[in-house]
Amino acid sequence: MKLDAPVTGGPCWTELGTSDLEAARRFYTRLFGWRPEADARQEAGGYTVAHLGDAAVAALAPLYQPSQPVAWNVSFAVTDADATVRAVTEAGGALLFGPTDVFDMGRFAVAADPGGAVFQLWQAGTFPGAGLFNAPGSLGWVELMTRDPEGAVSFYPRVFGWTVAPSDRYTQWGVGGADFGGMVTMDDKFPPEVPAHWLPYFAVADVDDTTAVVQQHGTVLMVPTSVPDGPRIAVLRDPQGAVFGVYRAGDEA
Repeated sequence: MKLDAPVTGGPCWTELGTSDLEAARRFYTRLFGWRPEADARQEAGGYTVAHLGDAAVAALAPLYQPSQPVAWNVSFAVTDADATVRAVTEAGGALLFGPTDVFDMGRFAVAADPGGAVFQLWQAGTFPGAGLFNAPGSLGWVELMTRDPEGAVSFYPRVFGWTVAPSDRYTQWGVGGADFGGMVTMDDKFPPEVPAHWLPYFAVADVDDTTAVVQQHGTVLMVPTSVPDGPRIAVLRDPQGAVFGVYRAGDEA
């Protein structure tokens, strides 16, 4: 990711909705060295922010709705959540929740693109988003998995003003040309029950060592692989079923 701080239109935060918050805290603390701190306010419902040093890097939360899947979610920074929601629906997407204020921290909404991939909007108040990117244990890349790549290329630049760097192998998203993510077309290798989704990638010091830790407790969906002219990556699933990627810190993602 060429972004090193939250910028309008770019990914600013990632949070896990999980069926077992305590187990997730233990798993990711061991995996990434996070220091989790739960919000003590009753209204926060157990929302837990993970830190590396003094920097907030991600969040872990219980499932707030019966229909909510166990999954990692990606938030994109916006200056006006209400206006962005209107842009989402005008471009063919759907509003799933909000917009709503989260204490004085910011304004939040959940939406889906026309292909069904869910994402979040964050209008910063006192909390701008992650305080660290690209370092081991922090967010470093986001990837859209979709069965409708043409629709995605039409939708996201219209909503967020993203730049698009297409290629035969891999399309990349950017803000002002600074790439922060990419897109993979879901073919018949993906089971039909797997929905379109956004996949966060965390930087790690060693992809193979990280994968070995996950093998003891979770599932390896894609073994460590060196992408031609790109990073070394793996795709993993935690014990509760949430999928995430890792890549070697320092590699160009």
